[in-house]
Amino acid sequence: MRAAQGNTLIEILVAIVIVVVGLLGLAGLQSRATLAEMEAYQRAQALVLLQDMADRIASNRKNSMQYVTSAAQGTDIGYQDCLGLFGADLDKCEWSNELVGAGESASGTKVGAMVGARGCVINTVATMPRQFTVAVVWQGLNPTVAPGTPCGLGQYGPDERVRRAVTLNVTIGCLQNDPITLTCVTP
Repeated sequence: MRAAQGNTLIEILVAIVIVVVGLLGLAGLQSRATLAEMEAYQRAQALVLLQDMADRIASNRKNSMQYVTSAAQGTDIGYQDCLGLFGADLDKCEWSNELVGAGESASGTKVGAMVGARGCVINTVATMPRQFTVAVVWQGLNPTVAPGTPCGLGQYGPDERVRRAVTLNVTIGCLQNDPITLTCVTP
């Protein structure tokens, strides 16, 4: 009977250790779920901004070459005053402000969009039918795989694997052919 005294105490301590290890595992799982939720939110925001610029290019197809960016828009430029601009210049200015996060503010500070958001419009085929690659890049929270687009290259620290990117190819079709040569007539 004396040898059994204290077994209950040891069993209680083992049970407490098991519960604590389980709770630490749940805390780690919750932390990873929060990071994954933030990554998904940023990707959703990037897709909205990507489609926004693709729609702007498609709706102004006659001046589509004016949408090509020489430098990344967004974080690199900062918030801009778009007053007095029109056409492609206005579209690029508004898109850059959206990338910075102008659509959402807290206490007067722009907080929308993604972390370090940048956007690029690259002309891949200059002749008709013209083709563009629209890219939106931002800083992810965990390293994964470095994206293939040159947009934002080297802007997110030494590890390119934290750079996230979504891209979309936009083609401006030829709506009128020369009846003799059957080649596209540039609008």
